[in-house]
Amino acid sequence: MSFLHLEQLPFVGMSHEFVGANQGAPFSAYIVTAKPGQGPPLHTHPYVEVAFTLEGTATITVGEEAREVKASGIVVIPANTPHRFVNTGDTTLRQIDIHASPKFVQTNL
Repeated sequence: MSFLHLEQLPFVGMSHEFVGANQGAPFSAYIVTAKPGQGPPLHTHPYVEVAFTLEGTATITVGEEAREVKASGIVVIPANTPHRFVNTGDTTLRQIDIHASPKFVQTNL
């Protein structure tokens, strides 16, 4: 059992990184705090990812489809599907991106 505080997780780029393998959990998560215009490059994972938008607005591209997603939006991203998001709002974007893997595996395209 682990009790953690967000600030104990590594902060890389625009996200705190919860690596499940380090905590005995079967999943990992990016806890995103993105400024307007920020977002990762187009990429894939060999597992399902679920993005929960908590605050702000993002344009999330999954495969050939791009949609604006606001607070309370949930996007299920199939394994091996090219995807990305960008904060297209004018406030901070807060998201939790759950990865169905105990460690992150990402291929940038």
